[in-house]
Formats: sequence, C-alpha cells, structure tokens
Amino acid sequence: MASTGKLKAKKMTARPVPAAQPGGGLEGRTAIVTGSGRNIGRAIALRFARAGANVVVNGHHDRNAIDSAVAEIEAIGGRAIAILADVGNHRQVEKMVRTAERAFGKVDITVSNAAVRLRQPFLEMSVEDWHRTINTNLYSAFYLARAVLGGMKERKWGRLIHISGEDGFTAHVDCRAHTIVSKAGIHAFAKAIAQEFGAYGITSNTVSPGPTDTMRDWKQYPPGWAKKRVEPIPLKRVATVDDVAGACLYLAGESGSYITGQVIHVNGGLFMY
Repeated sequence: MASTGKLKAKKMTARPVPAAQPGGGLEGRTAIVTGSGRNIGRAIALRFARAGANVVVNGHHDRNAIDSAVAEIEAIGGRAIAILADVGNHRQVEKMVRTAERAFGKVDITVSNAAVRLRQPFLEMSVEDWHRTINTNLYSAFYLARAVLGGMKERKWGRLIHISGEDGFTAHVDCRAHTIVSKAGIHAFAKAIAQEFGAYGITSNTVSPGPTDTMRDWKQYPPGWAKKRVEPIPLKRVATVDDVAGACLYLAGESGSYITGQVIHVNGGLFMY
C-alpha cells in the first residue's frame, strides 16, 4: 500500500534482487507459492529462490506475470516453473502439485497466498460472491494442504505458510464480511494442521501483513484510506513486499522448525497483539 494512495509498478521491487545464495537455507527444497505472479507472492517466490529452493510460481489467469516471475528467478540462478491453476478448484490444485512433483521430485513448502478482496455491502453480496471469496481465500488452503501433506508426512518434514491479513484479526475495512471470515478462518486452519501434523516434523503458521506497498484495485477501499493508514504506524511507513517475504523465509527454513500454530504480524507495530 502506498501512502499517497497511488502506486507505480516500478515500486514493486523494493531493492535490487541479488543472485541465489549458496547456503541460503532452502537448498534441495521445493516450494509452491500461490498467487505469485505479482506483489507479495512474487516477492516470496524470489526470496525462496535466492535461498536455494525450487519454486512453483502460480497464477490464475495472467500467464505473462508468472512467466516473468520465473524468468526473474532464472536470471539470478534459481530454478522455477510457472503453472496456471485456479486454487479454488481442487482438481487444478492437485494437478499443480503432481506437476511440481514431476519437475522437482517433491513439495516441501507451500504458501497459500492467493486471495480476492472485494468491498461489497453485506446486503448487496450475492451467494455467488460469498462462495467465490471463501473458496479462493480459504478452501484453497485446504485443497493445497490435502495434496501435499501425505508426502510431507512420509518424509517427516514440511512447512505450510498461510497469508492472512488485518481483515482476519481486526476487520479494519467495512463491507468485507466474506473476506474477514475467510482470513480469520485461514489462521484457524493453520492451527488445526499444526496440532495434527506436528509430530511428523510439519509446521503450519500464518503471516499477517499490515498495510503493504502493492499494486491493487483502490476502488475496493474507502476514500482516503491509503493516507490514513500511515499515521498510526509506529514505524511511520508501510511494509514492502520484501518485509512480508522475509517473515515467510524465516518460517520456511530450519529457523522456523520450533514455531507452529502461530501468526507473525508484519504491521510495523500498528496492532500489538
């Protein structure tokens, strides 16, 4: 999120992207990052690649965006493939996972990042709107976990990371009942997986970004919302996509091996839980 209320595409890369680093902590691992053609998902995919992981870059409809992300990863010496798949469709998610396994042998890390955030008054929200949002934001995490947990359990290692947000903890924007429910539910889902699969070396956590500098549809926010969000933040800035990606990297490697069922709030101190 930009404090000016506008955001240019050139701001998407917060800093020059260094080459993949030997000893980065994720060598030999494979990660699927949903919704990774742009914004936070793309930053996570790049950060994982720099740490040595093979990365599956996923998007729903924009082939150019995911191909571009793969090209950027390959340019720094990483390995990645692009897969178009609707994460709200369990058959497409299962196919994506099987494709990843054929390409890289296994899936070790998943980041459920893809989401829709429509601002709709409750009484104007259709049943289809409700189901679409819940399916994309919440059921998608179930579909992905269901497709990878069997293999993780056999290998006794896995990392599931779920991207929530302020909607799931503070209901900070009105007219988002479906988004608020789905984002709160995704952390509840993360805790359920953490409890059931912890004995197999599998962790499941949530990262909750606060105001973040991304390209977005500003019609889905109240007028003047962008400017109002900066003043109460103790660090006096919004997050970069790399700030959020850094939290995901921490959870994805051995650094996060004893952290499960938790939420990391990347919000600059806006809310101190």
